[in-house]
Amino acid sequence: MSTSSGDEPNLSDAELEAFLKDAAGGSSSGAPPKEPSARARMVARRLREADEAAARQAKKGRSADPPGWRTGPVGQEANGRRARRRRVLAVVGVVVAVAVAVVAVRPSLLLDRFGGGGTATASEPGDPGLPTRAEPFRGSPALSWADGADGIELPAVQAVGDMSAEDVTEALRLTKELLVASNLDPAVLRGDRPEKAMALLDPESPGLTSRLKRSLSDPSEEDDPLTLFTRFDPGEARVIGDDAVKVRGEMTYEAGDPGSVEVHADYTFVYGVERADGGAVDRTIVRRDWTVMLADPERWEATEGRLLPKSYYVNFGNTACEVYDGYLHPSFTGASVTGSPATGPEVDPYDRSEPVTRDPDMTCGEVTRV
Repeated sequence: MSTSSGDEPNLSDAELEAFLKDAAGGSSSGAPPKEPSARARMVARRLREADEAAARQAKKGRSADPPGWRTGPVGQEANGRRARRRRVLAVVGVVVAVAVAVVAVRPSLLLDRFGGGGTATASEPGDPGLPTRAEPFRGSPALSWADGADGIELPAVQAVGDMSAEDVTEALRLTKELLVASNLDPAVLRGDRPEKAMALLDPESPGLTSRLKRSLSDPSEEDDPLTLFTRFDPGEARVIGDDAVKVRGEMTYEAGDPGSVEVHADYTFVYGVERADGGAVDRTIVRRDWTVMLADPERWEATEGRLLPKSYYVNFGNTACEVYDGYLHPSFTGASVTGSPATGPEVDPYDRSEPVTRDPDMTCGEVTRV
């Protein structure tokens, strides 16, 4: 019998096998079995307890390994996998933050129009400060902004943390695709389901897929698809042409937790819109602030080529207050306004000098210009 530096002697495999044969009455020597040692009795007791535990588990209808008294590397590897999964759930499932702030047009007042070096009002026919179908951004600060996807420029790429330049390139590319699919896709702007955008999001993000599907099928204040997607009620308003969107913003990135890169995108989208029945033209402004993560699926519970959203904030300018049907509802000059009256402070939706409002309880306010 061999011993170790621990508190108890160890049985070798050969000794254990011989003892079990003797205990079962199967001694090969034919001699009566000797009184087992204290160590042998302890081993037998442990084996018996393991068998009893396995039997109890079997009665419950599920299998279970007996309590291990010879634990090896496999158990440690399994523990490592569980630890990584717990970390992903904490990062992705808990940190996700959402805030929506709505600012509505003042329906009873004349809107200030900034452009052409002066101020114009809706009462001045043919005024150069007012939008038209041919010139939906006339009189808007967005007139000089880039058109559509051209306004989403990717920064220079370099490796960060333990992520390669190729990893960073993919993260930036996917983030731009998500912004385009969520805010510029003509079908989505017409109110269709954002299938392309949803396909870019990682289903490993806890609860995200089910929440988005619920928001599209049964929108509410708690589950509002507008937190991620720009959609207009096709019965009320439509974007003027497929390219009538102006975009300005920036995208940055940094190393995330080991095996990941995080991308931060802060963009303002200005939409030239007209009433569904023709006639009145106006604009709606949407500013989105997102942080998304691309994780290495070899080290994270993640899907290759998919983004995990960590936070997403949005401010709207010129849409109805407290209407949660999954669509934006622009207020057109001279038209009656749906939703609740604007009671909050005045807000300039073009001002990018301050961060996107993080307060989800912000009272619906009034825009100073559209």
